[in-house]
Amino acid sequence: MRSIRTSVAARRGRPGVLVAAGIVAALSLTATACGSGDDSASDKPAAGTSRGAGEDEARIPGDLADRLKEHGIDVDRWRDGGWKNWDKDKWLSDAKDFVNPVIKGLWKPERMKSAEDPDRTIAVKDASAGQGVSDPAPDPVRAEPEKTPYHRYAAPVGKVFFDSPKGSMVCSGTVVTDVNHPGRSNLVWTAGHCVHAGGSGGWYRNIAFVPSYNDLDKSEARLSNATAAEMAPYGQWWADWASTSREWISGGDETGGAGAPYDYAVLHVKPERGAKSLEETVGNALDVDFSAPSARSAGAMGAWGYPAAPPYNGLSMFKCVDRPGRLSLSPGLPTMYRIGCTMTGGSSGGGWFRVVDGRTKLVSNTSIGPSDHTWLAGPQLGAGAEALYRSMSRKYGGR
Repeated sequence: MRSIRTSVAARRGRPGVLVAAGIVAALSLTATACGSGDDSASDKPAAGTSRGAGEDEARIPGDLADRLKEHGIDVDRWRDGGWKNWDKDKWLSDAKDFVNPVIKGLWKPERMKSAEDPDRTIAVKDASAGQGVSDPAPDPVRAEPEKTPYHRYAAPVGKVFFDSPKGSMVCSGTVVTDVNHPGRSNLVWTAGHCVHAGGSGGWYRNIAFVPSYNDLDKSEARLSNATAAEMAPYGQWWADWASTSREWISGGDETGGAGAPYDYAVLHVKPERGAKSLEETVGNALDVDFSAPSARSAGAMGAWGYPAAPPYNGLSMFKCVDRPGRLSLSPGLPTMYRIGCTMTGGSSGGGWFRVVDGRTKLVSNTSIGPSDHTWLAGPQLGAGAEALYRSMSRKYGGR
C-alpha cells in the first residue's frame, strides 16, 4: 500500500457506515457463496504436498530469452544471482519485457516471513483537500482477523512475494476466475505497484503467489521452525507472466502518483507440476466486476489482505467492511473508491469485494492509504482493467 500523509482534522464520518457491519456475513469468500457448488478442495489443503512451481528449474521461453539478450542480460546467470543486478540499464520496464524464471528454493519459510511491506510514508498535500469531487474521509474501521483455517473461509486470498532493489517485499492477492478457462483458472489479481515500480523503475523479480499463507494463523514464535507446508499449504505459484496498466507503468510512483487510479495487475501463475490449476487446487476463484459502479450505488465493500507494517506483522489475514466514498487525487484523474480501514502496508493488492445478485465479486484492490492508517483507497475497474484481464486470459490462460 502506498502511503500518503493526511490531516486528522480532515477526517469526517459518513452517514450509514454502521450498517456495513451487518454485511460481513454476506461478503463470504467461501466456495459455496461464489457458486462453485463444491468446497471439498478448499476444505482439505494438501498438507505435505506443497511442492510447487518454485521447486522446478528456471525456464525462460525462447523468444523472451532472445529479447533479454538484446538488453545485455545473460540468461544463464540469472538464476545464479544475476537477478540481483538492479542497474538502471538492466532493469526491464516495458510491458513486453516481463521475466520471472523460477528459482528453486528461493522463497523458503524464513525468507517469506522476513519480507517487508512496500509501504513508504511520503509527506504530501492532503489527498482530499481542495478536490470537490472527494467525499469526506471516512471514520476508521478496525480491521478484523479472518477466521481460521483460512482455506475454509477465504480460500482465494493469499500473499504475493517479490524482490525489489530495496529487498524482499510482500503484497496480497486474490485468485480470480479465467473467462476462457472456467473452473481452471491460474490468474491472480493484485496491485500494479506489487509487480512494477512505475515510472521510475521496472518489473519486480521473483514474483510468487502463496494462497492461504499461514493457514492456521500461527504466531511468530510457533513458526520459528515452520515447514513449507505450514507456511504454504497449497504451495508456491510463480508468475510466468504479469500485466499491469500502461498508466501505472508510465505514471506510478511511491505515493501512487498519476498511476494510482490504474494501480491494478493480473498474474498468470504456474500450476504445480502434475497437479491441478490454482482454482482447482484451492477450491475457489472469484469473478471480477468490471461495471465500475459509482461509490454511492456500489453498496458495502470488504477489503481482505495481510497487513505487514506495525502494528501488524504480515502473518495474519485481516478484513474491513465499509460503504465506499469517492477519493479524487486530481481533477484530471478518475475517482477512486475509499473505505475506512486500519490495515497497513502489505495489504496492498488485496481484493475488495461486493455482493452482486447474491454472488461475491472482486470490484477493486488496495492501492494507497494515509500515514495514520485510517482508510484505504482502490481503483475503479472499468473497460481498461477488463481489457487487460481478457488479454491475459486469451494469451496466457491456457498455459
